[in-house]
Amino acid sequence: MPQKLSAKARAAKSKRDLAAANSPRRRKMRAECQKARRAAIKAGRNIKGKDYDHNSGKFVSTKHNRGGTQSKKKKDGTKAERRQTRKKKK
Repeated sequence: MPQKLSAKARAAKSKRDLAAANSPRRRKMRAECQKARRAAIKAGRNIKGKDYDHNSGKFVSTKHNRGGTQSKKKKDGTKAERRQTRKKKK
């Protein structure tokens, strides 16, 4: 269900969302995802209904990739997951 916003608020939100979607980080992530999807399809993998998870570097179900994927001990959310992933790689 869409948000009920005034015309002015809708325009401002649209501008913010576009700026966020085209930030350097998001552009890099989008390119990474597209590259992985093309490679998987070319390799004959069935990725229907799956999204590329940037934290794990794998294709996971869309349901799993929409949040709430952390264990109860860890803080949930994209920024928290990113921090934890960075700590693991070091």
